[in-house]
Amino acid sequence: MNMKKVLSMLLVSAMAMSLTACGGSGGGDSAATTSGDSSAGTSADGVVNISIWSPTDKEAVEAWWTEKLAEWNAEHPEIQVSREAIDRSDSYAYENKITTAVTSSDLPDIFFVDGPTVSYYAANGIIVPIDDYFSQEDLSDFVPSTVAQCTYDGKLYAISATESSVALYYNKDYLIECGVDVADIDSRTVDNPLTWSELEEIAQKCTTDNYVGTHIIMDHGEGLPYALEPMFISNGKDFISDDGSTAEGYVNSPECVETAEYLANLIANGYANIDPIQDEFLNGACATMLGGSWDIAILGASADFDWGVTYYPVSDNTKKAVSPCGDWSAAISKDCQNVDAAGQFLQWLVNTENTATYAAAIAKPATRNSAYDDPAMAEYADEPLAMIVEQLQNTAVPRPRTPSYSVFSTKYAEAMTNIFSEAASSHTVDTAYIQSELDGVAAAFQEDYDMYYAN
Repeated sequence: MNMKKVLSMLLVSAMAMSLTACGGSGGGDSAATTSGDSSAGTSADGVVNISIWSPTDKEAVEAWWTEKLAEWNAEHPEIQVSREAIDRSDSYAYENKITTAVTSSDLPDIFFVDGPTVSYYAANGIIVPIDDYFSQEDLSDFVPSTVAQCTYDGKLYAISATESSVALYYNKDYLIECGVDVADIDSRTVDNPLTWSELEEIAQKCTTDNYVGTHIIMDHGEGLPYALEPMFISNGKDFISDDGSTAEGYVNSPECVETAEYLANLIANGYANIDPIQDEFLNGACATMLGGSWDIAILGASADFDWGVTYYPVSDNTKKAVSPCGDWSAAISKDCQNVDAAGQFLQWLVNTENTATYAAAIAKPATRNSAYDDPAMAEYADEPLAMIVEQLQNTAVPRPRTPSYSVFSTKYAEAMTNIFSEAASSHTVDTAYIQSELDGVAAAFQEDYDMYYAN
């Protein structure tokens, strides 16, 4: 393992990964922890001790962990599990703790990683394969995007209980006022989503002195590749090759330049803000929004207008439906002294019942299809949450699986911010400038991949 590379990349990863990109880890205000040391192995009395690290979350999730660990420990006296909940809101304390533990070979047995970083941890030998603990029958119950996210070089390295998605939200009251056919939007299906041109037409109609037509920028970090990648894929080209080895001819391809032009044009025409105000859609300042699955709960509790959610828009060129996904996943570390015991616990941790109750506690969609038959997930049988599940089961595509993802993500976010800034200031779209920026992303990715991972 290249330790210099590990240190530098964990730092980049910590800076690049945004909680917003997968709906947050919940309430980072909690400081509650369940005591747990790093990998402890087997005690003198033959009991295997398994330790877990994961970020703190809201009260309901912390209560879930307390209940479930007590249940496991009561039923498995030979394998005792403890968890340390680490406050992630404090200057990347969670990632910093992992960085320190990697370099000192003092990782816990199990720790949670954000979906796009699974490939990095796997490629650098920080986590180990867990294929032996999940049969093909088991994996077939998970949405395909989850299995893909957690797989690197043909091996399963992590597993997740929850997912995320992005869809198009629309203010029905305002759209009707602007003459938009809301009934048409309401009737769209996963096989017939809005197209880019239709979204642009709606945005144009709804842009006034007091409103912008749409909201496309989740944040200027990981939110950009997370929320926008499906547009690039829908237009015919992903950011990086399927084998994760090159971005040249992908993120800077004619198809991707065209996609970036479309997005920049929304900014240039004033249909979207480059720096959206806080809660722009909720506060009635924009007509439509590319928003996360977590926004359903927020709007349901706080919106004072009639709103709806429809499927992620598609390219007019292909009509290919694609949607974002990804969330935190559990992995077994290189320092685990009893991988088999840790693997047994992971099997149990993401069984149908536990997946359902955990997803309900954290208010995210579940990864297992069977979880939706559990009473805990009953609300997902109805709209608008049912639409989120439909996207996850049919159109979700994980972010690129490559050990150099964090380098790519950082450079892509910088490039798209530059492209949007140029469009906002000039009120035009400069194709040559877009090409140059995306060429720079491809080059930065290639330099990192070729230096550390190319055979």
